[in-house]
Amino acid sequence: MTIKVNRSVEVVVPPREPHFVGDGFRVHNFMPSAYRLDMERMDPFIVMDYNSKHYFEPSDHQRGVGVHPHRGFETVTIAYKGRIAHHDSSGGGGIIGEGDVQWMTAGAGILHKEYHEESFSKKGGIFQMVQLWVNLPAASRMTQPTYQGIKKSEMPALPLPGGGTARLIAGSFMGAIGPANTHSPMHVLNLELNADEEVALSLPSDYNTALLIIEGSLVINGTVKAAVDHFVLMDNDGESFAIKANENAVVLVLSGKPLKEPIVAHGPFVMNTREQIIQAYQDFNASKFGVLK
Repeated sequence: MTIKVNRSVEVVVPPREPHFVGDGFRVHNFMPSAYRLDMERMDPFIVMDYNSKHYFEPSDHQRGVGVHPHRGFETVTIAYKGRIAHHDSSGGGGIIGEGDVQWMTAGAGILHKEYHEESFSKKGGIFQMVQLWVNLPAASRMTQPTYQGIKKSEMPALPLPGGGTARLIAGSFMGAIGPANTHSPMHVLNLELNADEEVALSLPSDYNTALLIIEGSLVINGTVKAAVDHFVLMDNDGESFAIKANENAVVLVLSGKPLKEPIVAHGPFVMNTREQIIQAYQDFNASKFGVLK
């Protein structure tokens, strides 16, 4: 199969040493980090924590992250192995299993907590997930908080020419539209590829685009190798590129139109100015983000 390509790989980033967020998420942080991956480089995707496969022992204690605030962006949690529960002060919440997604818009301010689902905690098992922070445009930063619990069954499952499947979370692909509501243009999908399957992708050259190798290993554009748990940052020098799976593979594809607005981040808040960050802390301390126990 010959695929014409004009978009190159900027860098392949290996996973950093993992650290725990709370006691339930053992993550490699890809964004922001070294390798040119500051918050602006992959905007509107400004943070990525990746919990590669990790076995958690059975426990009566539900591991996770306790109540904490956010303002000015969205958190997107994609489950690959295990089950995750979520509750927030807007009344949103639910449980997602393998292949499902939680998409929470913090907007004007929210308290939330996330943790291993009770039955998964008691049984134990392999846990694997991605959490993204998705930037909000200035006009939407103070929007009403919302929660989207998206089941795998709600995502279009698009057959690929080589026998694999594309599962679309947000945006569009192969004429289909993903179920997630977004505040700026983006495409988020998982590719499930068979060994030796090759797929051509064409995404706007001005969209910041990257791949995360969830399972297996790839060759991009016929020459660039990327192993499991590696992050592939694509250059913005073209639209089309090709990926070939060396073995059965799962690949998270992120492509989004950058907002090109000032980003000021501090702790759990992402805004456009330092003054807005100060106001966020004042509002949080004044209990304006609601109540969650």
